[in-house]
Amino acid sequence: MPPRSKTTAKPRPAYRCTECGNQLPKWVGRCPECNAWGTVEEYGAVPIRTTAAGPVSAPARPIAQVDGQVATARSTGVPELDRVLGGGLVPGAVVLLAGEPGVGKSTLLLDVAAKAATAQHRTLYVTGEESAGQVRLRADRISALSEHLYLAAEQDLGAVLGHIEAVNPGLLILDSVQTIASAELDGAPGGPAQVREVAGALIRASKERGMATLLVGHVTKDGQIAGPRLLEHLVDVVLSFEGDRHARLRLIRGVKNRYGATDEVGCFELHDEGIVGLADPSGLFLTRRDKPVPGTCLTVTLEGKRPLVAEVQALMVDSQIPSPRRTTSGLESPRIAMILAVVERHGGVKLGKQDIYTATVGGVKLTEPSADLAVALAVASSSTDTPLPSNLVAIGEVGLAGEVRRVTGVQRRLAEAHRLGFTHALVPPDPGKVPPGMKVVEVADIGEALRAIPGRRRSAAKPRTERAESRTDSRGEAPSAPPAPRSGRAANRPVAHPEELMDGWEPLDSDELR
Repeated sequence: MPPRSKTTAKPRPAYRCTECGNQLPKWVGRCPECNAWGTVEEYGAVPIRTTAAGPVSAPARPIAQVDGQVATARSTGVPELDRVLGGGLVPGAVVLLAGEPGVGKSTLLLDVAAKAATAQHRTLYVTGEESAGQVRLRADRISALSEHLYLAAEQDLGAVLGHIEAVNPGLLILDSVQTIASAELDGAPGGPAQVREVAGALIRASKERGMATLLVGHVTKDGQIAGPRLLEHLVDVVLSFEGDRHARLRLIRGVKNRYGATDEVGCFELHDEGIVGLADPSGLFLTRRDKPVPGTCLTVTLEGKRPLVAEVQALMVDSQIPSPRRTTSGLESPRIAMILAVVERHGGVKLGKQDIYTATVGGVKLTEPSADLAVALAVASSSTDTPLPSNLVAIGEVGLAGEVRRVTGVQRRLAEAHRLGFTHALVPPDPGKVPPGMKVVEVADIGEALRAIPGRRRSAAKPRTERAESRTDSRGEAPSAPPAPRSGRAANRPVAHPEELMDGWEPLDSDELR
């Protein structure tokens, strides 16, 4: 019997996405990396690669012997940005700043480039979206000129690396990473493969030179950072620049930070002369009035670790259409709908046939539940046309059963309110340590919150049982007796009729708050 010949397996074909360069073992209609359709093509066999041990750049050492002084953060010259970064820019760190068009990213980074530029640490600003003349005009407008600030307009990765070699900067600002392309790869600038290559080359240059790098990133319609998600994994810090283009307030939030916490928020104000940091931004969220007006209530929200005093407004008018309007601005519509239902059901405020408008002041967006109690009080104040005291803040989450729940950082919120001159607060039970000189009223549910509002009741007001006995229904018959109170805490709690609760309010001065 002749010997059996040994067969060799044929190399299996491989597939690659022409859009992002992702390699796949088989053909698929949609690339799993960039989600592009019809871009996967066969290109040959997958070579088997093995990596042998090679020379090392530096021997491994015990971590205690590593010098940590080389990674000391250096200030950018903008305190609010330093707050979010954790003290400043670490040499060799790569920071990605993303935000919507027109929010002020280029203006802020040009100001940072001028303030951080020194003779020992020169700054290189590379723009791929504008010409050098356009950037110079903006620098004149915001007074961001420095003899140690170098400017270049390039869209080729090789040219950018050449400028880095020539200038040897301590800080590189690239505006933006989606506009730079490498001639070694196919595809348009901003594609996943190009973004990955550009980011990888700049990260290698930053680590080798100890050069801090600030990259500007675009965002999609959903607010996500454009390009592959790998970009966020490669960089050291990811910052989100937020703000309404029709408002002056701008916020920088830390999404990822290898050198500090991600719960810090930087506040900025955008105006014609540029963008400036706000060490105390609460003034943007308040309306200065000589006398309090109905439908407004103040609360303290937490943006990261920073407490901010914000004003909530509500307006109620008789509706002219069968379905009353419910309009919000700066607040979440589903949350407002829930609070209105709780106020009507457990607070006795009739809202069914009225248009209700709720908003915040200064363009701030309140998403945390600590503003629920302030919204409820603003709605009740507008319904009865009764202003709340101007020195009162309300903090607490409102549940569907009408209870007022605790929120995080109550002591920090009260301290900020006390610092700004507020002397009274409505808070959930057990608020902790209260600032000296500040009076705090603990409320367990929405009914207690409404009763705690200062006001003079009519002296002729009768208890609920007496009012029920004296009333008659539309047929002239006396109504049935009220149900017996439940046992426990609810039995000892005073019960007020909705009409007694709301109709007897009268505006009081600040010093008359109980």
